[in-house]
Amino acid sequence: MNADKLKELQIDRGQKRRPTGVLWLIVIVVIAVTLAAIYYARPKRGSETRVVKSGGKLVTTTAAAADAGVATNSSAAAKVDDAALVVSGYIINRERIELSPRFMGVVTWIGVKKGDAVTNGQVVVLLDDAEYQARLHQAEGAVANARAALQKSELDLARVNQLIQTASASQEAQDNARIGLDLARAALKEVEGVRDLAQTYVNWCTIRSPINGVVLEKLVDPNELVAPQSFGGPRGPSTALIAVADLQDLQVEIDVNEADLSKISLRQKCRVSPEAYLDKVYAGYVAEIAPEANRAKGTLQIKVQICNPDKFLTPELSSKVEFLK
Repeated sequence: MNADKLKELQIDRGQKRRPTGVLWLIVIVVIAVTLAAIYYARPKRGSETRVVKSGGKLVTTTAAAADAGVATNSSAAAKVDDAALVVSGYIINRERIELSPRFMGVVTWIGVKKGDAVTNGQVVVLLDDAEYQARLHQAEGAVANARAALQKSELDLARVNQLIQTASASQEAQDNARIGLDLARAALKEVEGVRDLAQTYVNWCTIRSPINGVVLEKLVDPNELVAPQSFGGPRGPSTALIAVADLQDLQVEIDVNEADLSKISLRQKCRVSPEAYLDKVYAGYVAEIAPEANRAKGTLQIKVQICNPDKFLTPELSSKVEFLK
């Protein structure tokens, strides 16, 4: 009885073997899937282009170029690592010159407009000089009279000196003649000063550019009244004629938080990148550190001089500055 039960519970050796056909089927499917994945993952001749992002724009390039771009970005990241501080500011002219008249007058001619290039000494504005020309002529007449009076005094003194040798003239006459000559010389010098002053006013009616640069603003038009200072009202005479600046002498003006001041020093080297052209990089250095901070903002003004600026740099545009370690 027990032997029969044991035979019923015993598993046949044929049933113990696993179905080898199913196992091989699974292996074949796995190999096929792996080969298919390798085939589709391999870049093909017509699909070796990739779309990468460069400078904020999508650019289609080859896989090799994209890999090179990754390497370039890595080097750019390395460049950023050598920056002790990165701050944004605004490009400014180191010097902005507003040409003003030295006296009240009327503009008769203006020969430039906004954006024009000017050279040092170029005539840019003419003021009405009729009054000062008349004063100059008057002063030149006075100079001519004074020279004639001087010649007469010289002749008088010479004549008295001859007479005094023959005892025909007194010592008093000689002294009077000498004093008259000194007065004539002094009178000539005085009227020559008046003439030079009149000539100076005439010269001031011709206004020239003091630098090589570009006209930033034209502030007046012909027939307008101009004056060296305003009179407190918006309808008063203009106080400036034109504004000029040298676009080859640019700086970046930055307000730096007081917590970052320890990272900045005078003459420190910098990299300047205008926000409008991030692919443009210019060398620079710290040219000025303000002697006084802004208490309300908790900042200090820094000015970075740009070396070799070009046409891409425009005053008042924003720019990024990297202060190098």
